[in-house]
Amino acid sequence: MFGFFEKEQAKKIKGHLCNLAALAKADGNVDDREMKFIITVGKKNGVSASEVRKIVQGETRCAADLPGNDSERFDQIFDLVDMMLADGIVDQTEMNFCTIMAEKLGFREDIVDVLMGKISQGVKDAVPRERIKDESLSLLKSPALPQR
Repeated sequence: MFGFFEKEQAKKIKGHLCNLAALAKADGNVDDREMKFIITVGKKNGVSASEVRKIVQGETRCAADLPGNDSERFDQIFDLVDMMLADGIVDQTEMNFCTIMAEKLGFREDIVDVLMGKISQGVKDAVPRERIKDESLSLLKSPALPQR
């Protein structure tokens, strides 16, 4: 029984790493800081650096596996936005990719810009991830968008 859940979790992690790899490649160059970031996310989730490199280089097939709840969805979009900021250059292609991924992850179209702005500003201001997450999850539950 546990094997099934472990396989599902491994698929989610691999899908997330594939999304991060796609974002890193969006500007045509995988920067060293982006690679280190993806490796850190991989290691945090039990994936070796060599396997992460294979994923980034396209040697490992990837299938998108969407998260099942708001908390997991937030973690994925947070990592995408955080990595977009990692090299210090926010490329429009990367921004568009994050927006598309946020919508594919199931975030409402009317909230994506606000959510990405909240994450970006929080990362730039060194706000703890959990605080950004708590504030963002409460934002997701509210029926009306706050003013920027």
